Amino acid sequence: MIRIPSLLITLFLLSASHLQAQLVNEMADESKLYAESKQVNQFFRRFNGEEDEKGNRYYPKDKQYRNVKLRKQYLSILFDASSTGMTDALKAEFAKYVVEKPDALLDFHRGNWFSEVRATFTLNGKDQPMTLFMEIEKDHLGSKWVIQKIHAEAFTPYFVRDTTKVGRFLHPMSHELDFMNLRKAFATTDSASQFTVKRFVPDHLSVFLYEIKKGNLKFKSVEEVKFHFFQIDGWYFEISDFNRKGYNTGWLISNLIKLNKESEKEQLRKFLYYENK
Repeated sequence: MIRIPSLLITLFLLSASHLQAQLVNEMADESKLYAESKQVNQFFRRFNGEEDEKGNRYYPKDKQYRNVKLRKQYLSILFDASSTGMTDALKAEFAKYVVEKPDALLDFHRGNWFSEVRATFTLNGKDQPMTLFMEIEKDHLGSKWVIQKIHAEAFTPYFVRDTTKVGRFLHPMSHELDFMNLRKAFATTDSASQFTVKRFVPDHLSVFLYEIKKGNLKFKSVEEVKFHFFQIDGWYFEISDFNRKGYNTGWLISNLIKLNKESEKEQLRKFLYYENK
């Protein structure tokens, strides 16, 4: 009978144990990889039920393409689990609505969604945070991202409108004087905005382009990106990228709101665009 030295047995057991632990870790890492929506386009496909858990695409002829059961499974993991602003009841109601409506799908080219890009620029040499709102626009046979709106606190003082001061108006008979009294509208740098119509909405994008053209404003870096969706009737949701340990990571729904009226949708849009200030 051949006797195997105890040291060899010990080394073999340690080696087997290490190999098993390595395989378990690799499988866990692989499961984590499959569970993560690494790209926004992948979030679209998972929301619609257009890929398997390994990221392989499903096409219209495939049996699993937009399968209700598959969509339910994905919708259960597409929410940010750490968010306290979305109740389980609200998420369940949203998921139920989505899977029961054949047209409750996300479409890259259908509009009603946009990106919010928070970036840092230097204005006259000083760092300034600015928010760019981007949307997809058709371009010949393809499409492209374009800047739709800009919001920058640095531009807000340009549009301060103080209507409390007496005398800051043009007399209704000014036309009889060939509007020569316009001189008082432009007497100081901060007076002109007092003479605009009440419905005037500040256009930060025009100022942004002007400052870029003059060379006063220069891009520095992107700090954060979010996406806002109004494509599902009666609902709004936001997705953000979460880079953290565990399975609840990648692009996830970070905010969810049920919209009972069309007016609520418009109010929310204005809020997101900083138009209600």
